[in-house]
Amino acid sequence: MILRSGCDGNFRRVVTMDSSGAESPKEFPVGLDITTEEDYAEHSKLLKEFTSIPSIDRAWIFKSSVGSQAMFAMSQANLLANKRRKFMLSGQISKESNGSVDFHWAPFPIEMSGASAFIPSPSGLKLLVIRNPESESPTQFEIWNSSQLEKEFHIPQTVHGSVYVDGWFEGISWNSDETLVAYVAEEPSRPKPTFNNLGYKKGNSSDKDCGSWKGRGDWEEEWGEAYAGKRQPALFVINVDSGEVQPVKGIPRSLSVGQVVWSPYVKGSAQYLVFVGWSGDKRKLGIKYCYNRPCALYAIKLPDSTLGSEGSKEGSNEALPLYNLTKSVSSGLFPRFSKNGKFIIFLSAKSAVNSGAHWATESLHRIDWPSDGKLTESTNVVDVVRVVNCPEDGCFPGLYSTGVLTDPWLSDGRTLILSSFWRSCQVILSVDLLSGEVSRVSPSDSDSSWNILALDGDDIIAVSSSPVDIPEIKYGKKTLDSAGKPSWNWFGISSPVFRCSEKIVSLLSSLHFKILKILVNDASDCLTEGAKKPFEAIYVSSNSKKNGKCDPLIVVIHGGPHSVSPCSFSKSLAYLSSLGNSLLIVNYRGSLGFGEEALQSLPGKIGSQDVKDVLAAIDLTIDMGLAHPSRITVLGGSHGGFLTTHLIGQAPDKFVAAVARNPVCNIASMVGISDIPDWCFFEAYGNRNHFTEAPSPEDLSHFHQMSPISHLSKVKTPTLFLLGAQDLRVPVSNGLQYARALKEKEVEVKVLFFPDDNHPLDRPQTDFESFLNIGVWFKKYCK
Repeated sequence: MILRSGCDGNFRRVVTMDSSGAESPKEFPVGLDITTEEDYAEHSKLLKEFTSIPSIDRAWIFKSSVGSQAMFAMSQANLLANKRRKFMLSGQISKESNGSVDFHWAPFPIEMSGASAFIPSPSGLKLLVIRNPESESPTQFEIWNSSQLEKEFHIPQTVHGSVYVDGWFEGISWNSDETLVAYVAEEPSRPKPTFNNLGYKKGNSSDKDCGSWKGRGDWEEEWGEAYAGKRQPALFVINVDSGEVQPVKGIPRSLSVGQVVWSPYVKGSAQYLVFVGWSGDKRKLGIKYCYNRPCALYAIKLPDSTLGSEGSKEGSNEALPLYNLTKSVSSGLFPRFSKNGKFIIFLSAKSAVNSGAHWATESLHRIDWPSDGKLTESTNVVDVVRVVNCPEDGCFPGLYSTGVLTDPWLSDGRTLILSSFWRSCQVILSVDLLSGEVSRVSPSDSDSSWNILALDGDDIIAVSSSPVDIPEIKYGKKTLDSAGKPSWNWFGISSPVFRCSEKIVSLLSSLHFKILKILVNDASDCLTEGAKKPFEAIYVSSNSKKNGKCDPLIVVIHGGPHSVSPCSFSKSLAYLSSLGNSLLIVNYRGSLGFGEEALQSLPGKIGSQDVKDVLAAIDLTIDMGLAHPSRITVLGGSHGGFLTTHLIGQAPDKFVAAVARNPVCNIASMVGISDIPDWCFFEAYGNRNHFTEAPSPEDLSHFHQMSPISHLSKVKTPTLFLLGAQDLRVPVSNGLQYARALKEKEVEVKVLFFPDDNHPLDRPQTDFESFLNIGVWFKKYCK
């Protein structure tokens, strides 16, 4: 029997009476009591099951005499190690005589312990494994064949630092005869001044000497959030036979490079490396999630000595000409050569660069590549897919792609296959590079999201999922209709990849989702036509009401603001749904996937238009009988946290609880310390012309008026804050200031502070503890 309770340090003490009559105190961890500890125990078991569902990171297809072999690179949260566990799983593709498709899977996956990246060669006969060091140790390169390790090379820090495997600067590319690999790695650190007991020591020495010490030297700009310690991505080539590494000469230090590919090999002609270059000579603004950084495609010819040619007359130190291939556009990303080597295609984020939005509608372009390998100073950039401003209802809304496959081509050599956001879904598209025709390849009647993994000739391997369906591998077989137009028949592939417990299957089967269209209430004449069109929200709920009552509703708001929440599976959100919550996932105007006019309608109106859109979506669900007004909570991170804290200030009676993850609460205090100060100016003013490193008093006043903190006096909603101390995007002081101000006015506040996490809060232990607390927090206020 509980007699009394009290607080003592970081533990809550509950005193009980045992059978002998003696008091036996039980201490609870900080933030817990006897009720929440029970919730923690129960919820954590369920969350653990969701967390252990693996993800497919990428896939490859290899042809052999017995058919096609698929190889999947996968990862899974390792909570104890606080890392992602990486492994590979292979399967033989079997095409049956009746037209069906089956995969014969290897009996077990193979763990790639300590591997930073693994990249098969084009033939599939070799596998490159890269292991980046966690200290100042060398970077390890391994070359494997089908049965054993062939070669192992250790590249010291004096040659280069860690290889970039981030998906952005990352570029690891085999040449056609599989003797060389081009890649991007951190340039070796520049020499630091040395001091000893006599003062400054002349000359540079890398030797460690107990009688001397290294100074810091000049400070160098870094690339911001997620790139702490990353200053200069540079280009290198390794010979996989000898292990010799050569830096590519002729690229100025003002360029940071990435996304490298080899030009096609033609006997007797020069061979080039084509790559993306970002200028960072003045200020390296944060680049993570920011497509609005100017960049171009460059080509540089490799000297014969690098290629290993006999009798080379060119010295290995000779700097050869560097060609800018995209002078006429402000952005060039993800270059890919056509199968016949006659042209390069690339995505462009010129809409983002030219406007200032951190992400916007993309375009697709083509450059002809000279057959003799002789480049000129001028190239003709051909538009293939242009920016879509205001899409017609049901029609292609424009390109919003996060990347392009290494080999994205169908056998005709002119059709490109890629994934893109289409309103609140992700879809697979085909693009005819000559006509510019765009077609939807994934089923047009599906509200699930589809993401391409690899091509098997003209057939497609993809993954499909929804908010209530765990991912499933799909195989699309190409067919031709009577007019010769291609389409794809889709087969679900039984696989061990996404197997989960019967409990998870049962919980998800009790849920359903639908996409709601929300009309714009303030469709004034000053809005563009695209901004007047309906936006969307994804509603997830149980199939039946409990006792005729609506489940508690969690309003989920994405960040950006120019991002999107697609109809795909999220382990974290599926966990919250399985606890008995409905979800309303709002894609307000300004989100990707709805055309450029809708996207550009938000800058200059943040904290107003987006707030009204979220409130309109909530009111619609209430009017439809899908939610009860007394059981609504709100969850958002980054700009979603900006909207969360705006909403509890502007609509203080709407929400019974809130959660903000690394939220933007005060733009005036953020602008001077964020890695993206230009975001503050663009989103607050609506154009890029105001940006300066020294904001005026008028700027700071405007930023304050646009911020949630200007509505703080009205807030009364209990709020949980999740903050990462290493966040360079929205520094932790922003959330702490707001949380402390709420405490000052006696609003209930809880803060979880993660000292080693940055903006996404996505390390396994952090993600687990965050969503465990979110579930318990919302349950506490929605009883």
